[in-house]
Amino acid sequence: MKALTYHGSKDVRVEDVPDPTLVQADDIILRVTATAICGSDLHLYRGKMPALKEGDILGHEFMGIVEDVGRDVTEVAKGDRVVIPFVIACGKCFHCLLDEFSACETTNTGKGAALNQKGIKPPAALFGYTHLYGGVPGGQAELVRVPKANVGPLKIPDALTDEQVLFLSDILPTGYQAVLNAGVGKGSSLAIFGAGPVGLMSAACARMLGAEQIFMVDELQYRLDFAVQAYGVIPISMKDVDDPAELIMQQTNGRGVDATVDAVGFEAKGSTTETILTNLKIEGSSGAALRQAIAATRRCGTVSVPGVYAGFIHAFMFGDAFDKGLSFKMGQTHAQAFMPELLEHVGNGLLKPEIIISHRMSLADAAHGYSIFDQAEEDCRKVVLTP
Repeated sequence: MKALTYHGSKDVRVEDVPDPTLVQADDIILRVTATAICGSDLHLYRGKMPALKEGDILGHEFMGIVEDVGRDVTEVAKGDRVVIPFVIACGKCFHCLLDEFSACETTNTGKGAALNQKGIKPPAALFGYTHLYGGVPGGQAELVRVPKANVGPLKIPDALTDEQVLFLSDILPTGYQAVLNAGVGKGSSLAIFGAGPVGLMSAACARMLGAEQIFMVDELQYRLDFAVQAYGVIPISMKDVDDPAELIMQQTNGRGVDATVDAVGFEAKGSTTETILTNLKIEGSSGAALRQAIAATRRCGTVSVPGVYAGFIHAFMFGDAFDKGLSFKMGQTHAQAFMPELLEHVGNGLLKPEIIISHRMSLADAAHGYSIFDQAEEDCRKVVLTP
């Protein structure tokens, strides 16, 4: 089969690789009909994540048709059309029974990214996301082995297109969990840092939940222009405003917003010092977006962090967070917990995630898709690939 494989920083290739086979009795083999390039895939593409090996198959947003099933699979059958959550969860462990699927204790053969682990079990395995998270081959391929197929694959009605439901695999539940963690409700004010796919899905979900005022901060004007048109946000360009948090404070009577969403993560552009420290591996992440989020949030408000972070962060400003009485909620998305509800919202038209798609390509052109997404060329917002 054809699949997109990693060969070093900014070197990905569509190559012939062996077809996957059933390994466990609750596996399925999926023939992929649509897959997407996620913003967090760019961390891998840029060589920023450890434990990524040459030849690893990337991709964690995908869907398709069930082609084969293991003997213990009961929830789906051959021929079913399904979306696959990016998190692989057993459904039976301590965390899965609490619907905390991204904390599943049984699926990850890697060690996770935490540095001070003290023997804690690693979080759930993820498709196509380094050997820290199990080294499971990803979905930017013609075929995928899907473990734990009784927990996660969501059957899709024929009335909905692939593009309408594909993002149930990651960015839609990620944006939804982000705004739920932020406590967004009717009349809320919110600032979203990052107008990439997760930031846009956060804005869409915040509007659905009744947010009244949404600031969106980004350095790319075309992404801000889209967010204004699609979700009615108040745009703040980092190219025009040196301190977005200060502007947000000025526009909220000096109080700040009820909550902030950091949809940027560890590759936020920080100071020269942070760039040097990150390059020297003294710190793992820039704290620029987090500092802005802390500064823009009102006292007793919430900072929600769906953006990926790893390692140490320079100048986290924890004292400011304490002084303001802020709450923080963060982490990988418990995708399985939200997918059925979000499917209903898509089906009844409350959410239209497909509108963010800017580029449609064949899987054969995936390397070009990564390049334009990475370089923000051609007003690229989201790339969908079809094997």
